Amino acid sequence: MKKVFLFPLFVLSLSAAMAQSLEADKQKAIQNLDAQMDHYGAIAHEIWGWAELGFQEQQSTALLQKTLADAGFRIEQGVAGMPTSFIASYGSGKPVIGFLAEFDALADMAQQAVPEQSPIAGQAAGHACGHHLFGTGSVAAAIQVKEWIQRTGTSGTIRLYGTPAEEGGGGKVFMVREGLFNDVDAVLTWHPSSQNAANASATLAAVGMKFRFHGTAAHAAAGPWRGHSALDGVESMDVMVNMLREHITPESRIHYAITNGAKAPNIVPAEAEVYYIIRHPDMNELRDMIQRVIRCAEGAAMGTDTKVDYEYINGYFNVMPNQTLASLMHDNLEQVGGVSYNADEKAFAMEIMKTYPSDKLTPESAMEIAPFKVVEKGGYASTDVGDISWVVPTASMGAATWAPGTIAHSWQAVAAGGTTIGTKGMLVAAKTLTLSAMDLFAHPARLQDAKNELEERRGSDFTYESLIGDRNPPLDYMKFNNN
Repeated sequence: MKKVFLFPLFVLSLSAAMAQSLEADKQKAIQNLDAQMDHYGAIAHEIWGWAELGFQEQQSTALLQKTLADAGFRIEQGVAGMPTSFIASYGSGKPVIGFLAEFDALADMAQQAVPEQSPIAGQAAGHACGHHLFGTGSVAAAIQVKEWIQRTGTSGTIRLYGTPAEEGGGGKVFMVREGLFNDVDAVLTWHPSSQNAANASATLAAVGMKFRFHGTAAHAAAGPWRGHSALDGVESMDVMVNMLREHITPESRIHYAITNGAKAPNIVPAEAEVYYIIRHPDMNELRDMIQRVIRCAEGAAMGTDTKVDYEYINGYFNVMPNQTLASLMHDNLEQVGGVSYNADEKAFAMEIMKTYPSDKLTPESAMEIAPFKVVEKGGYASTDVGDISWVVPTASMGAATWAPGTIAHSWQAVAAGGTTIGTKGMLVAAKTLTLSAMDLFAHPARLQDAKNELEERRGSDFTYESLIGDRNPPLDYMKFNNN
C-alpha cells in the first residue's frame, strides 16, 4: 500500500521542485534583462536613428545579426530571396520555439525625440511603428533564452527570424512560402503599442496591388483628341471602386494612393499608376473583392481607351488566434508588469498626450495590463504574421512603448520610441517573451495543446497557398522614397 502512494507523492514533490526551479530561473532572467537595459536601449536607438525603409535595412540587420552572433547564435543570411533577412539559431532538436524581429521604418515619418512635432531635416523615414524596438526586444529575449538553455542543459532550439519589410513588403510571407517555419513548434512575437496586452486576436487578411494604366501622350491643347489619358483610366477606376463601397460588407476595407499621376498638366499622360490595399476578415470574401476591383480596372481601361495591367505587391492571411499560447503569454505579462515612468518620462508623456484626445488615460495607464480577451474575427489591421499563424501556433502581445493613447504611424510614436519610454516598454516585451518560451520548453504538453487548437481552427487538411502566388520579393518597392 505504501508503494502505491509513495510514487505519486514523489512525483508531486519533484514537480513542485521543478516549478520552484523554473520560477527562480524566471526571476533571474528578469533581473538579467533589467541589468542590460542600457545595452539594448543603445542598440534600439542606433536603429531608430538609421530609420531604414523596407528591404533596405542593411545597417539595422547587420547590427542585430552581430549582436546575436556575438552571443553564440548560428546565423543564416539572406533567406527566401531577401538580402536583409536572416535566421539566428541556438541549440538543437525539439522543441523549436521561434521569435520574430522586424526592423523597417516608415517613409516621410522622420521626427526628433521631443514632445512636439519636429521633423528631422534631410531624413526620409522614421520608426513610427516602433520596429527598432521590436527587433531589438526580440533579440534580447532570444539571447536570454539561449543563456538559460545553456546554463540548464535544456533540450531544444531557440530561433529568431529577422523579417524585413513588414510595412508593405510582406517579408514573412516569403519565408513561410519557402517552408522556413515547417519545423517550428510555436512562434511568440510582439509589437510596440500604447498599452500592455496579450490577447488571442484575429486581424484582417489583406492584399496590396498596383494597377498601371497605359495610354497615348499628346499635347493637351494642340491635339488632345490624339491622346488617351492613362490618368483618366486611374481616376475612372477610383470612381468605380468608390461606388463599389456601398455594395461590400461593412467589415471590408479598401484604400488607395495614386503613385504616378503624371508630371505636367499640358501633356496627356501616357502612364499612370494607383496602389490599392484590399482587406477583409475572411480570405474567401477577400478573394471575391479582389476580382471585383480588377473588373473596375478593366472597365476603366475600356471606357478610357487605355490598357491596364496589375501586380500583386503583397498579400497577408488574417492572423489565426491561438488561445492556448495567448493565455500563457498573458499570464507572464501580468507577472512582468507594465511600464513605470520616472519624473522626466512622465512629463514627456503628459506633453505628448496633450496633442491628441486621450480620454481618461494618464501616464500611469502605461503600468496597467489589459484584461485577457479572445477576438475570433476582425480587427482593423493587417500583418504578415498572419501567414505564420496558419502554419505554426502563434501568439503576440503589445507593450507600452508609446505614451498612452498614441496611435501607430504617428510622429508621437516616433518621438516616444526614441526615448527611454520606448526602451522600458521594449523590456516588458523581452521579459514576457523570455518567460513564455521558458514555460514552453519546460512544459512541452502546452505545445501539443496549441497545435491541436490550430488544427481545429483551420482544419487538419489545410494546405498553405500564398495570396501572392509565385512572385518574387518586391525588393525595390520602397526605393522611390529615396528620390
